[in-house]
Amino acid sequence: MARTLTGPATLDLIVRKSLFRAQAAPVGGEEEAIAFFDAVKAPDATHNCWAWRIGARYRSSDDGEPGGTAGRPILQAIEMQEFDGVMVVVTRWFGGIKLGAGGLVRAYGGAAASCLREAESVPIVPMATIRLHCPFALLAIVQSRFEGWNARQLACDFDAEGAWIDLAVPQEAIGEPLRVLRDLTRGQSSIEVLDPLP
Repeated sequence: MARTLTGPATLDLIVRKSLFRAQAAPVGGEEEAIAFFDAVKAPDATHNCWAWRIGARYRSSDDGEPGGTAGRPILQAIEMQEFDGVMVVVTRWFGGIKLGAGGLVRAYGGAAASCLREAESVPIVPMATIRLHCPFALLAIVQSRFEGWNARQLACDFDAEGAWIDLAVPQEAIGEPLRVLRDLTRGQSSIEVLDPLP
């Protein structure tokens, strides 16, 4: 099962006098990934290499290291540990000893893998959206059930009879909320399952 980070993580690794600093963070899109890179890159470093994966999309950069020796190993560390929605930046300060292509692959990939391994992570739970109309008389009762369903309210808009609620629910457990909502509203309220969330 895919995982993501709960927050930023950092790990330093020294390989033959070069310092490799791996910094990782959860990201929801390419703009967030770029913003994280801009926040952590070190202008005084020899190289700021990076990779991110968000769903089926991914990118990486060797930032001047020989092609395929930095960005790709960082991306492989993300993929091998089944992370998604994650950006990893590995910054290198050259220590005077050349590592060769194999040494660079091991250093960049190893720093990224160790950083991700030590970071706090959580499984990514596939979610679906339920849109329902809830009468005012049942609104508090329905909303009191959200926590037990591991659901979160995405939107709530009121009309004259009640509220239209968009609710994110784990896909694997969607049957229980649907059954309870139909029972509570005696099948008289509009309940619709929208497309799964990305």
